[in-house]
Amino acid sequence: MASRKTSDRKTIDKILVLFGTAATVLLLVIGGLAWYGYSFASNMVRDELSAQKIFFPPAGSAALSASEFPDLQKYGGQQVVDGDMAKAYANGFIGRHLEKIAGGKTYAEISSAARADPTNTALQTQKSTLFQGETLRGMLLGNGYGFWTFGMIAKWASIASFVAAGTMALLSLLGYKHYKKLN
Repeated sequence: MASRKTSDRKTIDKILVLFGTAATVLLLVIGGLAWYGYSFASNMVRDELSAQKIFFPPAGSAALSASEFPDLQKYGGQQVVDGDMAKAYANGFIGRHLEKIAGGKTYAEISSAARADPTNTALQTQKSTLFQGETLRGMLLGNGYGFWTFGMIAKWASIASFVAAGTMALLSLLGYKHYKKLN
């Protein structure tokens, strides 16, 4: 009877060790792919933003006054090179400037008004400026901040996968030692 219990326990240990080993390999593959995704996204965003040569005005300058842009002072004079900076520049800098152009009206609102009054040069200028500003803002948020965020999620998923793989490897090793002990 004891021999049957030992045999059953050895079979269970063997299955669990094999499952743990397979899970370890799978988690390592997932972690590696996620790390590649993180590296690709963050490098692509950094390269593309760097090529654009977008700089925050110097901190405390008239263009980046501490009273109007208190949250952006930490970026003063720096080049926009990552997703967090792209979001800050898009929302905090461009967004605040766009709000001043047409009394807070959006491009869609001004565009409708400009179509209704095509000879109004003030509306046409506001429409053009809002379009350009919203286009840049959208690109910074979507391509810069959005992909950067996906990259950061991939980074943490990769780290979690590697930690889980290490844990599974340790548990599989302990299971293997227990299996050998039963022999």
